Amino acid sequence: MAFAMSNKKISDAALKLPRKSRARLAEELLDSLSNDAQRAIDAAWAQEAESRINNLNRGKSKTQPVSEVLSQLRRRRRNAS
Repeated sequence: MAFAMSNKKISDAALKLPRKSRARLAEELLDSLSNDAQRAIDAAWAQEAESRINNLNRGKSKTQPVSEVLSQLRRRRRNAS
């Protein structure tokens, strides 16, 4: 309950700030959340990259030349039109 009281006091104080200060504070708070989210996304992509490298090294995945991949994408795009 003490934590909730602390949040209430912070919120009350923040709401008394001038409009521009509240906007700046809101932006800083949102940025702090997105940084955590971005770190989680980066960690997930790093794990995915490691998994793909491991699969390639074990022969569980195969590669394709970029020219083939682009040709396939172009064909799909033409067929979808």
